[in-house]
Amino acid sequence: MRRTSALADEFAENRAVGRIAFSAQQKAGTTRQARLFEEGPLRLRCPNSLAGALEAMIVNTAGGVAGGDSLQLHLSVDENARLTVTTAAAEKIYRSLGADAVIDVYLKVESGAALAWLPQETILFDRARLRRTIRIDVAQDAQLVFAETVVFGRTGRGEEVAHGRLIDRWHLYCEGRLLHAESLRLDGAIAEKLAHRAVTGGNVAIATVLIYPGDEMIAEALRVQKFCGEVGLSAWKGMAIARLCARDGATLKRDLIALLGNPDFAAAQSGLRVALPRLWAS
Repeated sequence: MRRTSALADEFAENRAVGRIAFSAQQKAGTTRQARLFEEGPLRLRCPNSLAGALEAMIVNTAGGVAGGDSLQLHLSVDENARLTVTTAAAEKIYRSLGADAVIDVYLKVESGAALAWLPQETILFDRARLRRTIRIDVAQDAQLVFAETVVFGRTGRGEEVAHGRLIDRWHLYCEGRLLHAESLRLDGAIAEKLAHRAVTGGNVAIATVLIYPGDEMIAEALRVQKFCGEVGLSAWKGMAIARLCARDGATLKRDLIALLGNPDFAAAQSGLRVALPRLWAS
């Protein structure tokens, strides 16, 4: 019993606790880093500024997320600033011995500002356990393109996520009013649940793209696009949402690039121009 307790204490002491607090500010028509706080394995770098917008890259120096790890990301885009955020690589969620990995994301987009949240995919390993919450606060005249991708297993290696846990909760607020909320929970026999037609029909790569403001014009501009996997689009309450599902991560990424890079999509937005991060091509 004492040995078990000692191992548990040692395991807890070696868990990663990371935090980023970052804000982008517009000055003289160009967005620049205003404030940055880093803790633990998380880092944020700004490799370039394009057409007045700033591109930020999140790096997890731990090389992945394990059970018991806790990561927090707070990003703010100040008035009239323009920010694109991505990650240096896909985030891997490794097998857990019991504890959940916890990731909390808070994004704030002030008046006249624009945020493109485009991290690379989150890859869950077999028996991974992830609990993630995402809260976004936008001003009424702000702009947001938000894309999140989850891939169950390293599909290029033929891996399967037979069991595990994923709890994913998102909330979008506009001027303090809840505009959109959703919750995804897959717990236990994940592969069996994904096999159901009402879930993914056996596909193992899923993504959501949320566009604010968005309307039927944007949704219609995207519906005519040819995709390799399954894609559904809808618009309501001043936003548009695309749901993507594919047999593997590579196919899904091609569809995401086709969707976000669609010139009709950019024209329909008449505001925020999404420049895909260069790291997406690597």
